Amino acid sequence: MLGYLSYFILIPMVYIAFATLIFGLIYKFYIIWKAPAPAGTGAIFPKKGSKVSGLIYDAMLVPMAYTKQKGFWFIIMFFHIAFFFLFLGHLELIADFKFIQIIPHRIFLGGGLVGIILMLATLYFLFRRFGTPYREISIPEDFVILLVLFFCILFGSILHLAERYSDWGAVLRVDANVYRNWLQSLIWFKPQLSYTITELSHFTILVLHVLFANIFLMMFPFSKMIHSVFTFLAHYRKRN
Repeated sequence: MLGYLSYFILIPMVYIAFATLIFGLIYKFYIIWKAPAPAGTGAIFPKKGSKVSGLIYDAMLVPMAYTKQKGFWFIIMFFHIAFFFLFLGHLELIADFKFIQIIPHRIFLGGGLVGIILMLATLYFLFRRFGTPYREISIPEDFVILLVLFFCILFGSILHLAERYSDWGAVLRVDANVYRNWLQSLIWFKPQLSYTITELSHFTILVLHVLFANIFLMMFPFSKMIHSVFTFLAHYRKRN
């Protein structure tokens, strides 16, 4: 039974998660495209910089957050930078990218620091919602998706930190090609779950990591986190 469940999480559910993510994003774009244009310009004055440079400045550096809450601004900047490095790390699990290895390193980037930053930031976002005024504007799914994200990062960090720093590192160490073969088989729609994956000493942790990642991807298009996809469109609107 557990074997079938693990197989479902690591192969069919991955496809379901990405299909939900893609079609969910398309649906959201369709809703916005069909929505009537709001009255007024929506612009924020004074407008700093050109349309392009100003758009990048507003979307990437979030100056409004810095003006209002500098502590919160530092946390969201650390969160987004760490998430970017996490994305690069997962790219390296798919294939070799020379531009990522400009500074030679073991996979993952950051030696575990990236995961720790993301966990702490996610906990901050979660507990912040229990306070006023954020509690009044929060709905259950706001708490659920943050918990899902936290456990996804937690189990991923356990995989990495145990391998890199544990006294059992030699036993836990996994060649990146083990993950790469599995991920590439999914990408090329020839899914394979070889014994090199299923016989890993921390196979259960891997399954839990992928389970929460799948749930997060399925929830993402329908949560408030969708703002990260539409941030450039929103700031473009504010500059017109």
